[in-house]
Amino acid sequence: MNSPAPAAAPGADALDVLIIGAGLSGIGSAALLRRRLPRLQVGLVEARSTIGGTWDLFRYPGVRSDSDMFTLGYRDRPWQRPRGIADGPDIRQYIQDTAAAEGLLPLIRFDTQVVEADWREAEACWHVRLRDTRHGTERVQRARFIHQCAGYYRYDEAWRPQWDGEADFRGRIVHPQFWPEDLVVDGLRVAVIGSGATAMTLVPALAGRAAHVTMVQRSPTYVVSRPAESPMARMLERWLPRRLAYGLVRWRAILEGQFLFHMARRRPAEARRRILAMARAELPAGYDVEKHFGPRYAPWDQRVCLVPDGDLFRAIREGHATVVTDTIERFTPGGLRLASGEEVPADLVVTATGLQLLAPSLIRYSLDGVPVALEHCMLYKGLMLSGLPNLVTTMGYTNASWTLRADLVADYLCRLLSVLEQRGQTSARVQRDPAVAEHPALEFTSGYVQRAVARMPKQGDRDPWRVRQNYLHDLLQIRFGRLEDGVLQLGGRR
Repeated sequence: MNSPAPAAAPGADALDVLIIGAGLSGIGSAALLRRRLPRLQVGLVEARSTIGGTWDLFRYPGVRSDSDMFTLGYRDRPWQRPRGIADGPDIRQYIQDTAAAEGLLPLIRFDTQVVEADWREAEACWHVRLRDTRHGTERVQRARFIHQCAGYYRYDEAWRPQWDGEADFRGRIVHPQFWPEDLVVDGLRVAVIGSGATAMTLVPALAGRAAHVTMVQRSPTYVVSRPAESPMARMLERWLPRRLAYGLVRWRAILEGQFLFHMARRRPAEARRRILAMARAELPAGYDVEKHFGPRYAPWDQRVCLVPDGDLFRAIREGHATVVTDTIERFTPGGLRLASGEEVPADLVVTATGLQLLAPSLIRYSLDGVPVALEHCMLYKGLMLSGLPNLVTTMGYTNASWTLRADLVADYLCRLLSVLEQRGQTSARVQRDPAVAEHPALEFTSGYVQRAVARMPKQGDRDPWRVRQNYLHDLLQIRFGRLEDGVLQLGGRR
């Protein structure tokens, strides 16, 4: 640590579990812990002023999930709205309703940032320094376990390249992560820089209001249209209890997603042809699909973008939106000049250029005052870090809904705490095996991953150190697998 943590007050209560983050995974984990282990003292800290995490932070037009809510929703709390591809405000309300229904609101300390955490071996607990972001005051919270549920990217910073000539531009430049409340786009010519999920959301949302929207991308992304509402869900809800119907639709979505992902990875050329053929069927005759929607990489080397009811393709068909694939040379007073010499006129430029990963956390960790470099740790089952006791972290899938894995991690934490309680033990840890070769934690070629991967913990070349993007494998290993597998070490006595 860079500076010593203030001493905990004599007799200060220690939480059993301190959950960092009150977003989708933090609220889900707290709810499960309260139901499974009601005797435990659980607390949550949230750096922002409200519940919701990502779904409260992002307020740009059209913000929505690019995963269906039957898998993004909690396993034990059915999603009850008709749209499977949900808008951001609906997801935020779902999280807030869950927190209220589970009695979690009194457990959350808002406007509280975790600065550093020091494991004290003699006490078998963490000393966590918390900072009140409103008043600048600090205190120490002791906790037997830390559960990191803060997501994987920074809320205070976004990825924002700089271009020549920005100072000459007469219009306005905004980043979606910090969308201004007073911004009116009606009648404006809008250029959206980017080709990821945010750009795919913004373009159709703005297309009905702006004079015209141009999506400027350096390279294309695979885009797949999907119905916003599930016909199967509507049919089953007429005949079956809601919880049973939700479970069946959820499992169908899980199995379908896993099947399509693995087929795409096994037969990338065929998957590419099918994705481009679907896009071609949605676009005007003669449209250059290969140029604008045919990436150089294979499907799922980066995340495939989902557009509900083909809204992006519809905006293009109806002439409200245009896709331009080229490199930006510079900003001009009236818009963007591309490497080809083409000029994109714009009154508003939206830099949907990406996220900054936490890599994996802004929190400084130490063991009895000795700092720990997280990039030298190895992930165990994708949820614990070698060398750091009593710390469980949530990392979602890159090829499926975040909550699928968050649910598994929360379930694992409940199992682990239950065994420790039964035995009167105090600690759980894993030590890195030097015989296990290391690999990057995320094997995605996306820019936001590549910018941070060197600073992230590693994964290994075999189980249980391998981070597999496979829900069915993780279900067997994490939820139903043997807890004491020869790597996890349980110890200490109360």
